[in-house]
Amino acid sequence: MKRRRRERSRTSLASCRAWPLLALLGLLPLQVCCVAHHRHLGLFEVVPDRPNYLLRLPDSTATPFPEVLKHYSGFAPGQDWIDLRPYMELSVENAYYREGAPKHGLTGFLGTEIALYQIRPKGGLRLLTVKSMEQRPQDQLPVQQLVDKSQRRFRRYRFFFELVFRQSANSRGSVLLGANTKDELNSLTSRLLQAPESVCGTTSVHCTVFPEACSVSLEIGITVNGEARTVMWGSTLASVVAHPRSIKMQRLYAGRMIPLQVDADDPNALRLPLLPNDRIAWN
Repeated sequence: MKRRRRERSRTSLASCRAWPLLALLGLLPLQVCCVAHHRHLGLFEVVPDRPNYLLRLPDSTATPFPEVLKHYSGFAPGQDWIDLRPYMELSVENAYYREGAPKHGLTGFLGTEIALYQIRPKGGLRLLTVKSMEQRPQDQLPVQQLVDKSQRRFRRYRFFFELVFRQSANSRGSVLLGANTKDELNSLTSRLLQAPESVCGTTSVHCTVFPEACSVSLEIGITVNGEARTVMWGSTLASVVAHPRSIKMQRLYAGRMIPLQVDADDPNALRLPLLPNDRIAWN
């Protein structure tokens, strides 16, 4: 009787000892499955390749580095314009001169004002910041008024780097075009390239022509080691990290931040183009 009890005790003890092992062995495939499923859901990943490295998106499609910006904004090298996508920023810096002085060169130059706009996710231009100068000449508009309020309400925007207006003594200026639909924007673009004055007349609500003394640049807002930063459109990861030992990065995708895997030891991987809202932590 006692022997049977000992055998039962040993069996029970062995069973108790086996359960954690069986549980571990049972959970292991589950954990691998979860990891595989999480990977299937998708992360951003930099993939070495020739002739160009690739950025693998969460949906598993891969984009060569030179096409990342085109994928986001539709811009192609040699193109005269670029579509402004959500969270891209437009920095408008206007030069001011003494009243009556030519609006170019250094003669009569007084200083500049800067207005920073952001493309809102659902359309429209949001004025983020304004840097004004003291004693601005009364005959020249404040920088934030160069873009009329009615121009800030469109759903789509297209920025032209420079256009020539022959009816205004061949004056040149960059142009911001706004519309509510893609078809309307394309139609305005066709007319603008053929006859700029027909679209950008004095009564136009779709067009802003920036003065020749005005410098307009495209920028994006990112976060580096917890601090907000603004960089030029087209900047790469290498421009904000220096000899990193490790990099943790996140990128906006389908409304949420998704991890982006990049090898900090690979200089070619650091050529990754940056996009709005990128979060980077490195050391």
